[in-house]
Amino acid sequence: MDVLCMLLLPFAWLYGLIMLVRGKFFKWKILPSESFSIPVISVGNLSYGGTGKTPLVEYMIRLLNEDKYIATLSRGYKRKTKGFVLATKNSLLEEIGDEPLQYKTKFDSIEVAVHERRRKGIKQLMSTFTDLDVILLDDAFQHRYVKPGISILLTDFHKLYIKDFPIPAGTLREFRSAARRADIIIVTKTPSVLSPITRRRLTGLIKPKMHQQLLFSCINYDKPVPLLEKHRKLLKQRYNSILLFSGIANSYPLQEKLISMCYELHVMDFKDHHTYTEKDLEKIKGNFDNMFTKNKAIFTTEKDAMRLNKSVLSEVIQNIPIFYIPIKIKFHNGDNIIFDDQIRGYVEKNTGNHKLS
Repeated sequence: MDVLCMLLLPFAWLYGLIMLVRGKFFKWKILPSESFSIPVISVGNLSYGGTGKTPLVEYMIRLLNEDKYIATLSRGYKRKTKGFVLATKNSLLEEIGDEPLQYKTKFDSIEVAVHERRRKGIKQLMSTFTDLDVILLDDAFQHRYVKPGISILLTDFHKLYIKDFPIPAGTLREFRSAARRADIIIVTKTPSVLSPITRRRLTGLIKPKMHQQLLFSCINYDKPVPLLEKHRKLLKQRYNSILLFSGIANSYPLQEKLISMCYELHVMDFKDHHTYTEKDLEKIKGNFDNMFTKNKAIFTTEKDAMRLNKSVLSEVIQNIPIFYIPIKIKFHNGDNIIFDDQIRGYVEKNTGNHKLS
């Protein structure tokens, strides 16, 4: 623990205590927590920053989409609209936010909505689409006004919540003990090969409760994709230099992937959920032009690519060859069977309850 962290610990404990009291108010029913007849699955984390929520939501969409009518509900972080907004294939980043935009772009058959008040959002979805089978809540672990049927908590392998502190000393939104609310805990972004020794060590550190499943996943990278189809001819298997720019909390997994594709990696980090400007793109292009090799490329994350392609900057990027690598979550050692069975079983058991009421 560094000196700054120690100095901030009293404030962290105060913040954690406030959140603990808030949680007790929900437990004692001083604050209302509402359940719904439709299956509701919540995905979230204890920490600020990326733990892999978006790939997991996409995994569940693929898991259920064949025979279930799905909706996702997010608050739509950094959008410029208010209240309930239903995404369409023509929605812009500024209208719904980046994660919802990515869901709708990749899965046009599902309903994607945003609302800063999740209870109202769920009710609006249920009244608008009476034949919905399940609602997936994105980043809702702290949204206690809704009581989900299954609550999934994610924690980054490289920054486990059990080794973190509440803000401002750390990145936790609550005390570590809040993890007991989760039905499933998933350690994300693990190495592609997870040894039994590492698995046992992490299980011993996290100490899941009797009612909890502890599962482990890693990132599985797909083939690189051009942001604009006209730049596909510039794709190569290996480059002398790659410029990576990203506006996500942690780009280190992608950095590791890109290092295997080039001899020299240059990194430009922007803040999480960064809204790109024309000046940003000029700086990116300038840094790219200053890389003294012809065999070079610009890469970004899939989430950043969505922000650029469906934003007011869509015209600006026409002459900038940008590529991204889609990612999927991959479970270790049969954990996918445990996860799939629990999610499918819950949805099957509860599908149709709201349609009969």
